[in-house]
Amino acid sequence: MTIRSRTASKSSSSSRVSSSTPRVKAQGGEWIRDIILGGQDGLVNVLGIVLGVSVATSDVRIVIVAGLAAMFAEGVSMGAVAYTSSKATIEYYNRERARESKDLARHPALSQGIIRALYRAKGFSGELLEKIVQKLKSKKERWLDVIMEEDLKLSRPKESPTESAITVTIAAIAGAFFPIVPYFFLPISTAQWVTVVFSLLVLFIAGALKGRFTQVTWWRSGIELAVIGTGAALVGFAIGSIFSIPVV
Repeated sequence: MTIRSRTASKSSSSSRVSSSTPRVKAQGGEWIRDIILGGQDGLVNVLGIVLGVSVATSDVRIVIVAGLAAMFAEGVSMGAVAYTSSKATIEYYNRERARESKDLARHPALSQGIIRALYRAKGFSGELLEKIVQKLKSKKERWLDVIMEEDLKLSRPKESPTESAITVTIAAIAGAFFPIVPYFFLPISTAQWVTVVFSLLVLFIAGALKGRFTQVTWWRSGIELAVIGTGAALVGFAIGSIFSIPVV
């Protein structure tokens, strides 16, 4: 949305700001998000696959091969998605910032009106309000930061697409390995139950850690991820049971 379309009513701009909730910018939030995203997705998907395959066949080698293939395919796929989505976010932010920069040069008075309305909604008025506007006016980059963050609600991306892709890929592969481990050491019938319990425990711990960084009750966040894992396990088990291969 450009300055021209936003300045039809200064009062509407003020109401949007006053009704917005404070945003918390956690340090390192991007890589924490990537680790949780990759690890959770890798574990849940491969858990469903190894359960489905282990129910459908009695050959543990097939289960391990299927699990390893899914593990690496999932890691590469998740990394590619993380790269493209992160790159798209950066491109969108830069495009919007460039548009705002042009509008600032073409319509400085209208831009000042938006800044004035934003800070008036924060409680500033009179001479102090004008000093803030003039101070920001002298620093174009800071002016644009305020417009992007306070008016458009867009924060500058802090993580590169490559870093995001690498983090998600490693996390997805690491998470996907947990459901496969029991099949290296135990018979299929035993490994099926061990991998479920083991994977759900890992998901609960991951969820609890996520809750710590997202301001959510740790046990509630842990249960949430564990329930997601249970759903994947049940789906994989059901599909494997339907298409199970009779032992000859």
